[in-house]
Amino acid sequence: QLQACGGGLVQPGGSLRLSCAASGFTFDDYHIGWFRQAPGKEREGVSCISRRDVSLYYADSVKGRFTTSRDNAKNTVYLQMKSLKPEDTAVYYCAAIPGYYNGSYYYARSAFYDYWGQGTLVTVSS
Repeated sequence: QLQACGGGLVQPGGSLRLSCAASGFTFDDYHIGWFRQAPGKEREGVSCISRRDVSLYYADSVKGRFTTSRDNAKNTVYLQMKSLKPEDTAVYYCAAIPGYYNGSYYYARSAFYDYWGQGTLVTVSS
């Protein structure tokens, strides 16, 4: 299972770091993605990081502002978010996709992910 935390209320232009702790599966066998879902919108892929801590995918809307990293010794993945905008407001989820998938087509689509966290709410507002 995956457990995401670190969400909260932040002002526009601010920063926030989300964490995702994994257990119950072989963490090193999976790439880890972040998704978000805003009210009334579909879930969208935000980022994905490889088993070896290499960035695989960022959505165009977050490139240059969000950074994903992982610590395999702690079975944890992080999403560092900077220059936050009101449109970043959403519930953020982390998820695990098998490491044999290769390409942004897969990383960006929730259907290919096996394990999901419960989500953490990020609200960007003044």
